[in-house]
Amino acid sequence: MHLSRDVVLLITHSGDFFTIDRVAEALSKKGAKPFRLDTDKFPLEVQLTARFDKSKTYHSLEYGNHSISTEQVQAVWMRRIWEPKLSEELAPKFREACIRESQATLDGFWDSLKDARWVDDLERINTAHNKLRQLRVASEVGFTIPQTLVTNKAESAREFFHQVNGKMVSKLLTSLSRSMEANSSFFLYTSTVKEEDLQDAESLRYCPMVFQEEIPKQSELRVVYVNGHVFVGALEASVYAVAKVDWRKPGVDVGAWQHHQLTDEVVRRLQAFMGKFGLLFGALDFIVTPSGEYVFLEVNPIGEWGMLEKDLDLPIANAIADTLVPS
Repeated sequence: MHLSRDVVLLITHSGDFFTIDRVAEALSKKGAKPFRLDTDKFPLEVQLTARFDKSKTYHSLEYGNHSISTEQVQAVWMRRIWEPKLSEELAPKFREACIRESQATLDGFWDSLKDARWVDDLERINTAHNKLRQLRVASEVGFTIPQTLVTNKAESAREFFHQVNGKMVSKLLTSLSRSMEANSSFFLYTSTVKEEDLQDAESLRYCPMVFQEEIPKQSELRVVYVNGHVFVGALEASVYAVAKVDWRKPGVDVGAWQHHQLTDEVVRRLQAFMGKFGLLFGALDFIVTPSGEYVFLEVNPIGEWGMLEKDLDLPIANAIADTLVPS
């Protein structure tokens, strides 16, 4: 029996709304069949089967009374992978083993989809997540980047603080696990560093941190790149002055997102930057200084964009659908 290859697999989690729905809707309009996989529901509510024989491998997935085989999947949108939700009552070592085996099984499932079109390829996403690599590549394509120091040496952090005239912020190279987020806002978000914070900076020897000069802001940009096209939202720094170091913190009233037109030169550099990582999608953050200079901060290869589609009516979901299923 020949199965039609018209399924687009949407990899996400059960708490994901709006963006995933908009992309599914846009795909349906193009005649594709979106299939949502909530990764946190595996293995309790999602069944995966892989069969291997001498000449063929066969993978199938069942979720919510629907099933697909990998042969039907023409494209994959890598939105989010979350850990399985397993009972805390399980013995810790057994629970850890279940999570590890589940993740290894999913890795095998992703591998079986290697012939599908991915937005984006997992290896490329993982490569692009490294913030130091991002800064190097941004600099190579001509972007201005903040002066940056990464160190586990307290004395170096104190020297850098004086070098940037006490205008310094800190951040991490990696994101914390969700279980750590609730009590770790100082580390999770970009934070202003004061001199007293560095008095007892010896704890750096356990965990290196990123320190950057604090860039003066006229506005902050969230730039969404989709296969050569750019969609931009701007926040005026004066509106969210209370939290001007990081507008992503929960509870921050950022004011209204506004439209913004990038210069042709910035768009060219952006396309070169994304090309070096081989990414079809990315959510990038920039600062526009009072003098009008664009300063690159970072790219998130699976970053958020729903607020731009919602507030500015930017057709990002359609662009993602067109990239997954080219006309």
